[in-house]
Amino acid sequence: METLATALLGFFAAGYFVLGGADIGTGMLAPYLGRSDRERRLVIASFAPFFLGNEVWLVATAGLLIGCFPELEGELLSGQFAVFVPLLTGWIVRDTGLWLRGRAGGRGWRLACDTAVTGGSWTVALAWGWLLAGLFGGSLHEPASGPVAVITALAVAVLFALHGLGFAVLRLTGDPYARARVLIGRAARPWQSFALTAALMAALPLVAGLGLPLGESAGSSVGTLVPALLVVTPLLVAAQAWMWRTFRARVTRPSYL
Repeated sequence: METLATALLGFFAAGYFVLGGADIGTGMLAPYLGRSDRERRLVIASFAPFFLGNEVWLVATAGLLIGCFPELEGELLSGQFAVFVPLLTGWIVRDTGLWLRGRAGGRGWRLACDTAVTGGSWTVALAWGWLLAGLFGGSLHEPASGPVAVITALAVAVLFALHGLGFAVLRLTGDPYARARVLIGRAARPWQSFALTAALMAALPLVAGLGLPLGESAGSSVGTLVPALLVVTPLLVAAQAWMWRTFRARVTRPSYL
């Protein structure tokens, strides 16, 4: 059961980085991709149907970590508390900007929400990079520090942005698509960049997890939670597949969820 719990944890974490990383990365590049208010709405509309479903994978990862590996979760939360504060703050600010952007008609209001989306997305990406820097270096009980931590955090954030860029090429039209295409390159097919960055994004949590004492910190509830998760997981995957199929067409107008 411990092996299955570990495999499920890696599956959920990799799923979040691939799926959630796409909308985070697109949000990071919103000011570049969308130069006008209408274009920025188009960029947001490209990932608006997905971002809540993508965050379910993070919730599942956290729930599995808390339920099956409570000792490790406690050590990770207390040791990396300084990292989780900006991570959660950026997440809240970003989602607040997404939800509230269409609630008022003022230009200043929309600009503030766009800033929240972009700033929150960058904060989340950098915080994940900071956390991964510590896990890569085996620093579970304190945040990573020094030049290596800074370089790792920036590299992970850049990977988030590149992943979002690949997603934008698949979803956008018009001038925002053309700007994304310039950075991707005309020679590559649209799906190739997204597939490459998706593989790299999935590898991030898996590599970080290799140094975690998952087998030693498994709790007594593993035998109860794992069978339930084995039932729920196919439903989650099916719902995600349905969502991507339903909203598979490119965005042509600045609609908002």
